[in-house]
Formats: sequence, C-alpha cells, structure tokens
Amino acid sequence: MNIIKLDATDSTNAYLKRLLSDVKQADFTVVSAKEQRSGKGQMGAKWESDTGKNLTFSVLRQDLALRANDYFLLNICVSLAVYNTLKAYQVPDLTIKWPNDILSGTSKICGILIENMLSGTLINTAIIGIGLNVNQTFFGTLENASSLKLILGYNFDLDELLHELVESLKSVFLELNTSSKESLWQTYEQVLFRKDKPSTFENKKNELFMGFIRGVSPKGKLQIAMEDNVLKEFDIKEVKLLY
Repeated sequence: MNIIKLDATDSTNAYLKRLLSDVKQADFTVVSAKEQRSGKGQMGAKWESDTGKNLTFSVLRQDLALRANDYFLLNICVSLAVYNTLKAYQVPDLTIKWPNDILSGTSKICGILIENMLSGTLINTAIIGIGLNVNQTFFGTLENASSLKLILGYNFDLDELLHELVESLKSVFLELNTSSKESLWQTYEQVLFRKDKPSTFENKKNELFMGFIRGVSPKGKLQIAMEDNVLKEFDIKEVKLLY
C-alpha cells in the first residue's frame, strides 16, 4: 500500500491533486496528514480536527470508467466502506446521513468529500477525502460531533485504522465491479439515517416541512414522501435534514 504521511498540509485532497499533476500515481495511493490547515467538507464547510488525534486522508481511485451520471455510486461505495469498518468495531447506532456523513446516534463522526475528474462522459479518476474523528475528545462549539474514543471509551491506533479503512475501500470497489449496482444501492438505503421516520426538513427558502425519507434517486437526490404522500426529490443544496 502506497501511503504518503505528512505532518501538515493545506488539504490532503489538494496535495494528492498536485502530486497527480506532477507524476502518475498508483491506484489507491493514500495521502495522510496529522494536520490539515484548510480541510474541507461538503459544500465548502471547514473540517475541524485536532492535530495528530484523528484520521484526515485522501485516497486515489483510477481507471474507474464510471458514467458521469452514476457519480453517486462513489458516495455509496465510500460511505459503505467506512460504515463497514466502524461496524466491525461495534460502534452503536451507526447510520449514513445522506449523502455520505457517518453518524453514531445523532453525532457525526466522519465526513467525506469526493472530487471527480472526467474524461469525456466518464469518471476515470476520483480523489476521496475522508475525515474521521478518532481520538479527539473536545469539539468546542461544534454541535453533534463525536469521536470513536468518546463513543467506545478507548484510544485507537491511527495507522491500523487507516489500513483497515483502505482495505475496506478496496473490498467495496471490488464489489462494485463484480456484482450489481442495485445491491450496493439497497445496502446503502437500508442504513440511511432517519429512513422511513417522520422528520423535519428545511428547504432553500428556510421553510420547514415534515416528511419521510424513502430513498435516493439514481441521480443521488434525496427522495422524501411529503405529508400529502407525494414523493419529491431534493438535491444537496435544496434541503437540510434537521435533528
């Protein structure tokens, strides 16, 4: 496994992109940093992490030949890889909050940011950024944040956990190549946070409404059954699930 370990960088995704522009890298090359000065999550949100206590890393995936319209399958593969790894540690009440946050109960423990590179109509290369709260125990004013240590009560070996996560990624991507996409999709939907439970949402006009998460569309949109039983689909910028 090709792992590049850094003390600090702006972001592991950005570092890996620069590396890739200079020289060809092997599939599943990993860049891991003790500190990210400009780590980002979904929609440009800043990823907060104490130096040396968590896993902040990026993984290169190449030769995917995945149709651009199937981009959400990458979210499914990566979030399931993290989910499966943490499930083996018996993290309680584990779910995936659409599109790819990993929760224990209502607390976020992992965020994922995937950046794709297109070749024509195909996604051939993806840089997968993962931030997992591991041994950090204080999150300041961050709401709904937790870590494996807070949840399970003991310290983790970061190198060992990183190796397990990458191996889980390899396993799930192998499943993508060898089995039906539908089975991965179904597995993902089965562990969606708040699925089939009455939930409160906020739309882009800051209006609140009630509904039930039913699944995710082929284009990665969240499918919500409204109070009048009409099924509507929302993009990530169009709706927010409130706790």
